Amino acid sequence: MRIEYPAKVLLAWTEAIGGHAGLRDWLMKNGYPELGIFTFALRNQREARKWLMENGHPHLMAVISGIEGDTKALDWLDRNHMHVLRQVAVAGDGEREAFQWLVERGHRELAMAALRMHRVKRDLDDEYSDVHKYPQA
Repeated sequence: MRIEYPAKVLLAWTEAIGGHAGLRDWLMKNGYPELGIFTFALRNQREARKWLMENGHPHLMAVISGIEGDTKALDWLDRNHMHVLRQVAVAGDGEREAFQWLVERGHRELAMAALRMHRVKRDLDDEYSDVHKYPQA
């Protein structure tokens, strides 16, 4: 279960989270498939979520679940001494204090990734709640 990555990989991941397909594909072809798959899982793709769990990356799925408000996922990250990832999840859910915590402790790239995760999830929430996108009964 890899949890540390070079800064350039984290920067590529942040851009991939935001929708940069070229960087997502680069991650997947260059030894970081879990980070590429994460971008699909973040967007609620069931197969991607399953892949993360079945291929040794439950911590990444816990980040997504934590962003979605799952306190059990946040507790799991804590119990497994993944306090930084817990803060990524909480910052990804929009908590400014968690973002600041990451920055103050030298996790700037993860803080930026968390901001991008928050934007993606917020955009998805907006899309799901847009009554104009669904047929009226």
